[in-house]
Amino acid sequence: MSDYNYWRFKLPLAVWITGLPGSGKSTISEAFRRKHPEFIILRIDELRRIVTPEPTYSEEEREYVYRALVFTARKLQDAGHDVIIDATGNMRRWRDLARKVLDNFREVYLRCNLELCAQREMKRRVRHAAPKDIYRKAQEGWPVPGVNVPYEEPESPELVIDTEKTEVSRAVEMLESLI
Repeated sequence: MSDYNYWRFKLPLAVWITGLPGSGKSTISEAFRRKHPEFIILRIDELRRIVTPEPTYSEEEREYVYRALVFTARKLQDAGHDVIIDATGNMRRWRDLARKVLDNFREVYLRCNLELCAQREMKRRVRHAAPKDIYRKAQEGWPVPGVNVPYEEPESPELVIDTEKTEVSRAVEMLESLI
C-alpha cells in the first residue's frame, strides 16, 4: 500500500453536516452513527450548554462557541476518533476554519427550504439540547440563521443532500460515499 493510501485510510475523518435548523442534521447524524458506531457526534447545541450555560447567541458568543467546536473536533481526531459535527455553522468562516484545522475534512450541506425547516422544528421531539421553538422566537427578534441572521451556504461542499426530497436512509448512503 502506498504511503498516501495508508495515511488516507488511517487518519480520522471529520464530517461537518451543515444546514438550516430543521434541515435534518441531527436526524441524519444519528442514523449514520447507528450504522457507523466508530464515529462520535459532536453537537454544537450540547457544547454550547457547557461553554455558555446561559447563551445569548450574540455574534461574539457564536464565534467563541464555534472555535471551541473546531478545537474539540481536533482533539477528538488527535485521540484517533472519527467525528461528525452536527452544527448549523451559519458563517462560512467557521467551516473554513474546520477545513484548515481538521484532517480528512468533509463538508456536507443539507439543502432544505426555510418553511419546511420551520415545520420540522415545530414537530421535533428529540432536541439534543437545541433551543425549542426557534422559528417562532425569530419572529420576536431572537437571532436565527436563515431568518434574521445570515446563513452562508457552502461554496464547494463535498456533498449536497436535498432533504426535501431525500429519505434519511438514502442520505446515510450518500454520506457513506465519503468514507
